[in-house]
Amino acid sequence: MPNTKNTTNAVSEFKDKVILVTGGTGSIGSELVAQLLGCQPRSIRVFSRNENSQYHLLEKLGHPKNVRMLIGDIRDKERLSMALYGVDLVFHAAALKHVPFCEYNPYEVVKTNIIGSQNLIEGAVQNGVKKVIAISTDKVANPFNVLGISKLMMERLFVNQSHFLGRDTKFTCVRFGNVAWSKGSVLPLWQRQAEKHGAINITDKKMTRFLMSTDQAVNLTLKAAELCQGGEVFILKMPAIKLPTLASVFLNKYFPGKKIKIKETGNRGGEKTHEHLLGQNDWTREILHNKEMFVLLPATHIHNIEYVVNTYPGFKKVSSGGEYSSKDNIDTDAVKKFI
Repeated sequence: MPNTKNTTNAVSEFKDKVILVTGGTGSIGSELVAQLLGCQPRSIRVFSRNENSQYHLLEKLGHPKNVRMLIGDIRDKERLSMALYGVDLVFHAAALKHVPFCEYNPYEVVKTNIIGSQNLIEGAVQNGVKKVIAISTDKVANPFNVLGISKLMMERLFVNQSHFLGRDTKFTCVRFGNVAWSKGSVLPLWQRQAEKHGAINITDKKMTRFLMSTDQAVNLTLKAAELCQGGEVFILKMPAIKLPTLASVFLNKYFPGKKIKIKETGNRGGEKTHEHLLGQNDWTREILHNKEMFVLLPATHIHNIEYVVNTYPGFKKVSSGGEYSSKDNIDTDAVKKFI
């Protein structure tokens, strides 16, 4: 698995701050914790449900004195409010996020992704948290499945709170594609399948997916914390790849010369053939961009050019555009770098 390294220049944003990371033992949450430690925070609170995962993360980090492990569930509003006491910034990575499981457990998805996020919003406001950055997904653009719908609702909750509850607490979101080598993602799954069965499964040979590295995902999240004014969605401009091509690149790199079969199994419940980072409905909001990312501004008011230039240096308005689809942004060479 590729190594990651913090490249953000926003160390001062997190120095001497008390930071809470929900879902802090997951792939993104744990890497956020590791990189934030290099920014000299006063303390980092890791909020998650699994004590075993918390222990292993502490071991991996070397038991730093300024990391606190808090067992809890974002569904538990009272416990979450206790964890938020005295916190300056929150990174919200806790979620149910696997498409097929979400499709067959919608009640549980609502409890975690929507009500749990609402609990976090209310707790953050009550405890005077300065900024809350939530992790969303490309599934929210033209949502097709339970995960996408739940995460779209989460986005709407977060981006609207800065308008309805005032601007003392800033809420913003980052929108991810598929994160290479994250827990439950396709690359470690293929690795297990190839080693155990001598074959890997793909669902649909026509399928395309956006892909980003863990490093890119974390740096986008930290950059959003640095730039956010409340109500935005930050979206990395990332490459996409065809699923059969991804499978071939993976096998050539990790199983060279071995006869590993590629089996097509058919789409699972809730899966789309192509994903979108920007959907048609996103164009009802003003959108900024630079070479690296898009920023969806809040839909509650119009921003003039002076505001944009002063608030988001290096960004400019996107005059018009269509859907940003994985089908139209194939770049195999770019994806190869972090497979």
